[in-house]
Amino acid sequence: MPDYPENDESLLQAAGSGNMEAFEELVRRHQGWAWQITYRFFGEKEQAADVVQDAFIRLLQASPRYQPRAKFRTYFHRIITRLCLDQAKKKRLPELDTVPDIFDPAPDAAAELMRRETAAAVRNALDTLAPNQRMAIVLRYYEGLDYREIANAMGITPKAVERLLARGRKRLVAVLQEQKKS
Repeated sequence: MPDYPENDESLLQAAGSGNMEAFEELVRRHQGWAWQITYRFFGEKEQAADVVQDAFIRLLQASPRYQPRAKFRTYFHRIITRLCLDQAKKKRLPELDTVPDIFDPAPDAAAELMRRETAAAVRNALDTLAPNQRMAIVLRYYEGLDYREIANAMGITPKAVERLLARGRKRLVAVLQEQKKS
């Protein structure tokens, strides 16, 4: 296996010069977290996979013009975010019963049932959010990005991120409380 630089920005620039091995290395390094973001946003495996594939295609197409003004991950978050928000505008999202990437090697039956019910309730509540609120919540609480990184990914200000998160959290709490009552 060839030695690749630690720097993803250099790999993307190499891909822009026609080095497909460098691009393949970027895919290997980043496909996991990219899929997690899109899956958490859409709640559907096939749609998440399609969006990730489209994101990598767009990344490759943009690679000849890429100038490393920001970290690669920030740049790629922005591509993924735009694709997710564009897709959300096009169709209503399906409901999901469970979130499969949460894994407990030996849960007892009661704990597993509780986990599934909680995951389904959170998924349903997430689906009630506006797409931009949902993306902010996913990037903050599932991906651990800070306000500045979310702002860069979404093309908004950190203050706008703060407002999106506040409204999103308020809506999630209200929906989850309503679900609990019924």
